[in-house]
Amino acid sequence: MSKQLSKDDVLFRQRFLSCCGFYADTLDGLWGKNTDDAEAAFAARSAEIAQAEGTFDARTERTLFSLRCDAQAAARRSLAAIRAAGHDARAISGTRTYPEQQALYRQGRFGNPGPIVTKAQAGQSWHNFGLAWDIGLFNGGQYVTNDAPYVQVGPIGRTGGVEWGGDWKSFKDNPHYQFGTGGMAISAARAVFEAGGR
Repeated sequence: MSKQLSKDDVLFRQRFLSCCGFYADTLDGLWGKNTDDAEAAFAARSAEIAQAEGTFDARTERTLFSLRCDAQAAARRSLAAIRAAGHDARAISGTRTYPEQQALYRQGRFGNPGPIVTKAQAGQSWHNFGLAWDIGLFNGGQYVTNDAPYVQVGPIGRTGGVEWGGDWKSFKDNPHYQFGTGGMAISAARAVFEAGGR
């Protein structure tokens, strides 16, 4: 899990753990026993899901463990389906804190290097709520950058409530998958997340 998803961004972590059903205390940004207990319960449940659904490479495991538990199970099934079809797919990006999202949004803008890779600012991405992951495809151990293979595998990964970014009308995001959004507006999802799902 990224350092920023733990004690360095306590309020974000409490909201996340609350949305997962493990934290019921005040969303106060203070790391204490209840946050610690919720973190341990989340880790135990994540390990159970991995054991039940199957495991992958180390980077994929770190990425999947950053997701909400319901999204972890769905992501594992989606990746398994893609891999069963003969593609070396790995999860390479999962949950992002608001500062992580904002840093990604600045890429390619305001004189910052790199290509523009997202239209979403902090709090405007499904990645911010533990429900989205990006995959990387690999061929002979080399990361695939051309878009065609991602378009090919997209429908395969769209299983059991998993949505695919290649279905979006604008700014198609072919490596992107998300779970359980059910047509909810991103602003509503943010409100629910910031309230800890309460």
